[in-house]
Amino acid sequence: MRIEMNDGVGLAVERTGRGAPLLLVHGFGGAKEDFADHLGALAEHADVAVFDHRGHGASDKPADEAAYSLDRLMADTLGVADALGWSQFRLLGHSMGGMVARRLVLAHPERVGALVLMDTSSGPPPGVDPAIVAVGVQVARTEGMDALKAAFDELDPLATPAYERLLTERPGYREFCDRKWAAQAAEMWTALATEMVHQPDQLDALRGVTCPTLVLVGEEDHGFLAGSRDMARVVPEAQLVVVPDAGHSPQFENPPVWFAAVDDFARVHRRAA
Repeated sequence: MRIEMNDGVGLAVERTGRGAPLLLVHGFGGAKEDFADHLGALAEHADVAVFDHRGHGASDKPADEAAYSLDRLMADTLGVADALGWSQFRLLGHSMGGMVARRLVLAHPERVGALVLMDTSSGPPPGVDPAIVAVGVQVARTEGMDALKAAFDELDPLATPAYERLLTERPGYREFCDRKWAAQAAEMWTALATEMVHQPDQLDALRGVTCPTLVLVGEEDHGFLAGSRDMARVVPEAQLVVVPDAGHSPQFENPPVWFAAVDDFARVHRRAA
């Protein structure tokens, strides 16, 4: 389905299953298909929705950097939930999607019945140099996304042995990643990359989260590992799961362990939603 936001931007949304609501939010440069392998099994006990952020995938791509911000993505996430009729829902956010989920639970705690923070951070992405991001922004603005991809492929800070293994062992995965990259709007990349590296750290604010929380991170996702442990430490009674043999996308890199953690958490906390 397609859901229009209050500024006229249309988002591509997929919904399946029955049960307590569960909304899965993808990361920077990702797509709703990042969760496709698991939707069928989750839908056995949940009303599951995924969507493409604006500037990604099959959603609209405004040609104005001002149309993109983390707060705008938070509003979009709430807009999707509102359109689906969900007053409260369980929320999983991956990477940048986790930053959106973090903002949402802090600003609108009554909407989130249970929270999964997946391979994300309480503030700027650890280990990402703002100066390098600024160079990438300039390349995207002046030379385009193809030139940026060539540079990004050489400097990718999220590459891990698990990711390289996946490229080798899963047919079509490299092409899937290339399609996601090609579906990004340059204006989205420049606006959100800049904001992410300069956003304030909200670690201390996470002490006020009251809903059940799972912090999930790949063992090889070294940039996000320490921060994930910090978030699990400060969020009251949060559960931490470190997925072995996985990097920044454990749902692809170690699917059985990732799914068991998310599915168990979702089942336990479905009444909370």
